[in-house]
Amino acid sequence: MEEQFELGIGRADAGEPRNVLPRDGESIYFGPLFAREEADAWLRYFLEEIPWKHDEAVIYGRHIVTARKVAWYGDRNFDYTYSGRTRTALVWTEELRQLKGKVEAWAGGRYNSCLLNLYQDGSQGMAWHHDDEKGLGRNSNIASLSFGAERRFDFRHKESREKVSVQLEHGSLLVMRGETQARWQHQVPKTAKVSRPRVNLTFRRMFGQ
Repeated sequence: MEEQFELGIGRADAGEPRNVLPRDGESIYFGPLFAREEADAWLRYFLEEIPWKHDEAVIYGRHIVTARKVAWYGDRNFDYTYSGRTRTALVWTEELRQLKGKVEAWAGGRYNSCLLNLYQDGSQGMAWHHDDEKGLGRNSNIASLSFGAERRFDFRHKESREKVSVQLEHGSLLVMRGETQARWQHQVPKTAKVSRPRVNLTFRRMFGQ
């Protein structure tokens, strides 16, 4: 890849991580882990170099093509099924492999795949859901990196319907682990206030791969 900048791998002087959930799981928000210039460089890389495609899903028997675009990478080209559709992973780029290693050190997990999401602006979001695919196993550890426009990320308890929110900043990391997926749903709500793109990377470990 020919670039006029170097992609940084983050800084070590970020704020104190905090659990944004009051109970029944851990979702640790680390805040921004990259200097602004590094985060900007990563965003340019993702927007220019990733082969984005519109996501597809089968919802109540209907085939849906989303406005949001995705890409999926992994240790090898294994298959991943969610929302009734099967995707085949691309093999890591060298940049993504290095970023994965840094995220593993921060998050305390080991990951063999990453789903990347591109939200062009606030008109694109993600409805309430939880990441409970069979291949993720129980009490999965999912590390979510955000670059670009700051977006609100909501949690909703499955039983009490209690809601909590966190603003995902440019270059920030959120790690969902423990009972989070079993006890909480999450969403990225649409908003007319955001006009810039956001790229989200969710690093995960698929078992049986």
